[in-house]
Amino acid sequence: MKADPQTQLRLLDLQALDTALDRLAARRRTLPELATIAERDQTLESLETDIVRIRTEIGDIGRVQRRLENEIELVRGRAERDQARLDSGQVSNPRELENLQSELASLARRQGVLEDEALEKMEAVEELENRLAKLVEEKERVAADRQAAVQRRDRLFAEIDLEAAGRRAERDALVSTLPEPLVALYERIRSSSGGVGAAALLRRRCEGCHLELSGGDLRAVAAAPADEVVRCEECRRILVRTPESGL
Repeated sequence: MKADPQTQLRLLDLQALDTALDRLAARRRTLPELATIAERDQTLESLETDIVRIRTEIGDIGRVQRRLENEIELVRGRAERDQARLDSGQVSNPRELENLQSELASLARRQGVLEDEALEKMEAVEELENRLAKLVEEKERVAADRQAAVQRRDRLFAEIDLEAAGRRAERDALVSTLPEPLVALYERIRSSSGGVGAAALLRRRCEGCHLELSGGDLRAVAAAPADEVVRCEECRRILVRTPESGL
């Protein structure tokens, strides 16, 4: 393939723009804010799971509390009725009187057990509510931290995208001045060579693979016409000769 030396030199400008665009894309993919957002998302998911679990526990205990309160009311009502009968003097039969007193004592014990259990449930709910409040506070803090990271990410995205748009505009203008076959060769090599399709020959070294050309390869390049598009024998990238090539 033939291309005048100045056109070949412009390939290095194209490569510089493509390298800059690749770096901008890599920076966009690896912003620290992205890792921060992902980590905060995981934390928020874990916190939400804990919050739902504790709220479920509180709800379950609440149902037990209501059952206990109903039982306490039933026991208290029964005891009040028995006590009223006892106080009325209507019970005169000694055996019936003894049974009534025994039942009152049993009801009192049952009420005590139920009230103790209700108190335990109340304390458990209080502890859970304290834990819930801390989790909700932590979730709000993490959410605020995540939002700040999102805002930083969006600002940096905008800056990167603006710079990339400028580089792409420069690239489009430059590509329009280059022969299509040369650009096609450059693009094909770049796609299979880590994003580098053309490299300068500086001080007998290919800047693409960073290897020094052997004596025979160097003589072959030196002997090639100035408008001949030569390639590195090691990495097969387009090798652009410059005044500092050392030929």
